[in-house]
Amino acid sequence: MTAETTSPALVTLEIDGRDVAVPEGSTILDACRRIGSDQPTMCWASTLTPVNVCRVCVVEVEGSRALVPSCSRRVEEGMVVRTDSEAVRHARKVVFELLASAVDLSLVDDSIRAWMAEYGCEPERFGPAAPPSDDRDRRQAGHHRRPTGETAETVHQPVKVDNPLYVRDYSKCILCYKCVQACGPEAQNTFAISVAGRGFDARISTEFDVPLPQSACVYCGNCIAVCPTEALMFRSEYELRQAGMWDPDRQEVVTTICSYCGVGCNLELHVQDNRIVKVTSPDDHSVTRGNLCIKGRFGYEYVQESDEPTPIDEVLARARADS
Repeated sequence: MTAETTSPALVTLEIDGRDVAVPEGSTILDACRRIGSDQPTMCWASTLTPVNVCRVCVVEVEGSRALVPSCSRRVEEGMVVRTDSEAVRHARKVVFELLASAVDLSLVDDSIRAWMAEYGCEPERFGPAAPPSDDRDRRQAGHHRRPTGETAETVHQPVKVDNPLYVRDYSKCILCYKCVQACGPEAQNTFAISVAGRGFDARISTEFDVPLPQSACVYCGNCIAVCPTEALMFRSEYELRQAGMWDPDRQEVVTTICSYCGVGCNLELHVQDNRIVKVTSPDDHSVTRGNLCIKGRFGYEYVQESDEPTPIDEVLARARADS
């Protein structure tokens, strides 16, 4: 005998004047995407529990006193949702502007740029960026500097380059918490990083701000995989960008299976000039769900040992020598 499977009940709601039926337990974001009405997201990931911190996906729900995050709000029968009302557009515009005035969003993907253009974002209206600061990790919670009102405070701090595998540029960090989730209970259970500080001085940090090699980090790189702004970046990508050699348009992505053990993790090899420059894994793969271990994500150097090093090899060799 086989156990009977029961399909989840359907919930019907209205989104921007269109009726849509989705399985019970779906989010408003799920329902929007069911009818091809995508919404901007930065802190949401298909492999992580929504934490509702970026607020760029907010929508208007009839009867609700405030805008709600579509990535986590569950659908209800008869719900009426508006995704493009004046209140929604204004809220998203201001959130994007506040983020862009304080954080370096130069490497966000094209979809975020398109949404910012759609809402006519003008982060410069908050004033020019304040002079760079290098003391964010030493600030005490609750001891905030009084703003001058003439410049826009930023989260700038020096790039942390303390290991040969990846770098941390927290001037690009929007505090989406996805790296903390991936390092913690939702993937790796290592808990090497968390949020330190409060208010504007909040930042991602290792315990007591120790260098990464002295922390609990196991270098799985799963935090890099979920970062939406490239605040966390492969050391290979960072060094090639610094050398002006990083070129995604010339990269080919090759799918293969990790050769280190029998788990069967899918790898996506990003190859430029016949050299592997980084390794990712697809979020929709049933084995990995985007996650890898240190060997799968970084253990590929043996593949490209050569007696005739390329310019890419020379750049990466210098980076390893400096680590």
